[in-house]
Amino acid sequence: MKSVHMSVDSASSDSDLQDRVVNFLRRNFPQIQMHGGNAAIQRLDPETGEVEIQLGGACSGCGISPMTIQAIKSRMVEEIPEIETVHANTGQSSEPEMGETKGMSPSFPGEGGDESDEEPQAPF
Repeated sequence: MKSVHMSVDSASSDSDLQDRVVNFLRRNFPQIQMHGGNAAIQRLDPETGEVEIQLGGACSGCGISPMTIQAIKSRMVEEIPEIETVHANTGQSSEPEMGETKGMSPSFPGEGGDESDEEPQAPF
């Protein structure tokens, strides 16, 4: 059972936990930034072991963001013992219907503008 007592030590350990979550995201998911996306901690509760991660930028319209979210959820609880529950989302209130687009389209370094009318291909 975790202690409920707050002290100067626990405040510094809270900061250490946040640093470890940030470093985890940087170390494990550099492709998020490489593809124009970002990840930010929205909420971190050291007492309950819960963290909420918000994916933004190109992640908001990316078709593989659900897989990225699942990877974050499973790896973070394995690598950071104090984290018990990970909530992660792209900030969209609902998933778009088949054929419907919502949010930003994914962008990749070196890609041209909107010269083509072709639909993006599924990643599988």
